[in-house]
Amino acid sequence: MAPSIQPVGPVDPVPHEPSGPDGDEDVPDEGTARSTVDWTALPDAVRTRIAELGAEALGALPKVDVPQQLRAVARFTPAKRARLGAGAIIASLRDSVAFRTAVVEWCREHRPATLDLTGDDPTAVASAAVLLGEDAAPHYLELVARRASDAGLRAQRDSAMVRAERAETELAKLRGELDSVQGAVDRVRGEGEVELERLRKRLREQGVRVRTARDEADRAGTEIERIRAEATAEVAVLTDQRDRERERAETERARAERAESDADIARQSAREARQADEVRLALLVDTLDGAVTGLRRELALGGSGPRPADLVRGATAAHGAVSRVEDPQALERLLSLPSVHVVVDGYNVTKTGYPELSLSDQRERLIRQLAALAARTSAEVTLVFDGAGVVAVPTTAPRGVRVLFSDPGVLADDVIRALVTAEPEGRPVIVVTSDRAVADSVRRRGAHPVPSAVLIARIGRS
Repeated sequence: MAPSIQPVGPVDPVPHEPSGPDGDEDVPDEGTARSTVDWTALPDAVRTRIAELGAEALGALPKVDVPQQLRAVARFTPAKRARLGAGAIIASLRDSVAFRTAVVEWCREHRPATLDLTGDDPTAVASAAVLLGEDAAPHYLELVARRASDAGLRAQRDSAMVRAERAETELAKLRGELDSVQGAVDRVRGEGEVELERLRKRLREQGVRVRTARDEADRAGTEIERIRAEATAEVAVLTDQRDRERERAETERARAERAESDADIARQSAREARQADEVRLALLVDTLDGAVTGLRRELALGGSGPRPADLVRGATAAHGAVSRVEDPQALERLLSLPSVHVVVDGYNVTKTGYPELSLSDQRERLIRQLAALAARTSAEVTLVFDGAGVVAVPTTAPRGVRVLFSDPGVLADDVIRALVTAEPEGRPVIVVTSDRAVADSVRRRGAHPVPSAVLIARIGRS
């Protein structure tokens, strides 16, 4: 039989005097609770049940019986109080005699079964003993802790048994698979022995064939010796025939010498006739050479082909044979050359002529001006822009102007050099740029570099 229940502290709420005009503030408790229970080491089940009882009672207690730190929690629903305010409720029950007494009295009035120390539920009995401050409360708590530990051990045991059963099932499965594999191994071993015997039989058959082939090789050697003797006899016959043929060749050589003498006389006659023709052809070539030289001098295209001094080793001719164009009149003379190709470094020209415009406006203005120039001069015009950062590339260009944008990672300068290199030797090419490195490189390739300012002056004059 459990010991009788005695309330901890006075049953009625301890009177309090309000400290403010509305009586909302609490006066501190008369003292902390004296208990043999370590409230910080309560089993989880007991702690949860006590927090639920305190949370349920908290909503029904007068405000004067509610500690200051729980008044905010009291406004929650009972379930939310037990979940969110469990720590504060347990601490108040531990530290406040008045609050614990008020909770006990509420339980006696509304939930008397929760304070029954004779029940079958160890958690309920231990919770009631802790709230009532019973001396036997530590024993009840120890019993609850022991049962919780036993339940955990039983759960571990059950889990271990399940794992053991699973391992036994897996072991049986593996044994079955092992038996299946062993059967397959035995079957493969039997098939291998059969195959080995078959190979041995084939090897014996091959041995018989090798011996047969060796006999046939011996017979073939004998036949070869016979054929070699016959060939020797035939060679002797052919040697006699060769000697007779040599004699006939000597006779034919004598005849050929006489024919060659006759041919020398004929060649001499032909040589004299050819020399006369060569004199006439040289005269014609000299006439054409003079015409070509005059045409080159008129078009300022340089001299004729290489001379012996150009082929001397150990020295290199200086670059810069193509002169720079420094005024619009010189550019006009180059534009009048037949089949001239004008390659324009786009941004180099636009940033020289009208840098105040946006890049798109610069491109459009230069394209229009070059289209007009191409229409007047019939020159082929290629306009090259750096493609980096260009968002909208025009889909069409005016007639007579080829507009190119360099690919990602490729400079417009390299595209210009490639355009000059692609042209056949001898075609006049004009490269409009103020970039010295580009101008020098295209000059070495035979093109005529023209500063951007010269082109701006020329197209601005139109």
